[in-house]
Amino acid sequence: MSGPLHGVRILDLTTVVMGPYATQILADLGAEVIKVEPPEGDVMRYAWPFRNPGMGHIFLNANRNKRSIVLDLKQEAARQACLALAKKADVLVYNIRPQAMARLKLSYEAVKEVNPRIVYVGCFGYSQRGPYAAKAAYDDLIQGAAGVPWLLHKQGAKEPRYAPILVADRSVGQQVAAAVSAALYYREKTGAGQRVDVPMFEHLLQLVLGEHLGGHTFEPQHGDAGYARMLAPDRRPYQTADGYVCALIYNDKQWKAFFDILGKPEMLKDPRFSTQEVRSKHYGEAYAFVAEELKKRTTAEWLEALERGDIPVQRMNSVADIVADPHLAAIGFFRTLEHPSEGRIHSMAVPSEWSASKPEYRRHAPRLGEHTREVLREAGLADGEIQAMIDSGAARI
Repeated sequence: MSGPLHGVRILDLTTVVMGPYATQILADLGAEVIKVEPPEGDVMRYAWPFRNPGMGHIFLNANRNKRSIVLDLKQEAARQACLALAKKADVLVYNIRPQAMARLKLSYEAVKEVNPRIVYVGCFGYSQRGPYAAKAAYDDLIQGAAGVPWLLHKQGAKEPRYAPILVADRSVGQQVAAAVSAALYYREKTGAGQRVDVPMFEHLLQLVLGEHLGGHTFEPQHGDAGYARMLAPDRRPYQTADGYVCALIYNDKQWKAFFDILGKPEMLKDPRFSTQEVRSKHYGEAYAFVAEELKKRTTAEWLEALERGDIPVQRMNSVADIVADPHLAAIGFFRTLEHPSEGRIHSMAVPSEWSASKPEYRRHAPRLGEHTREVLREAGLADGEIQAMIDSGAARI
């Protein structure tokens, strides 16, 4: 058994990042994932840098432990092959709009006809119950809709900006994996499959508004929107005499220790800083005070002093620093592997640790259509049928 989802078969009709990241999580946990790609392949195959076209770095880091099959789902033979795969699958995951799945005649109703126990999971932009149902969505658009650029601007950025990570794709991808696992558990207890929708907008709002709903939490409104600590202009890495350091002086004990390090214990009586409650009303001033003080010593001096005072502190890493991090080296977070077509690559570990049913790296990220013949045979298609699909362009190897 390789991982807790060993024996679960997932039909993966996703591309780009959100869906593939979700299905990679499930594959890492032991599920068998069959990635169905269009003839041109997942667009992330072509995101630079890559050693060979079609095997881009983002694709390699979102599609391990999967098999790739190419089907042109606009052709009837390919659609029938997809339904044959769905008939033997536990889960189908897709991330185009439901309207597009309906046009392909692969709606939940169509798939349920061949497999009533299927867990049919869609991840797309918006809830299908509202006026945005048919709108296209990408990470940038959903960040904007959920207020992320507005929050960065409000905190002090010169202009609204997107977070420089795919925060919507990645966080919602994790929600997709959680939804699949929960739906499988429900089916285990009841025997019933179901359709599950995981809209990006509403799920990212859970991430954003958990802190920033603020005064809108109450009816009538009581206070402003936003969490003042997060929006303080000086909530950022602190500049030191020779670099930057990340520190969080949070509770009463830590503030007392910080004032002692400064040689200013009397500051604990300052009405802006004396308790957790009053600091929550003066976060801007508190962070600004810390920012000015930390400019007076070097990074090394602050790391030593703050750790000695039991105040949470960390270096500010670049990506190069992360790759060379000694903690990550000690736990084997990065593994150097020999990919059959891409040579030596770094792969990140599954970030959870298990006492049993340990997840593992079983398959390299696949080349486009690498497993088309193999998977179609498993679905029950004869070699002649498979070859006819390849000759017509309905499938590709």
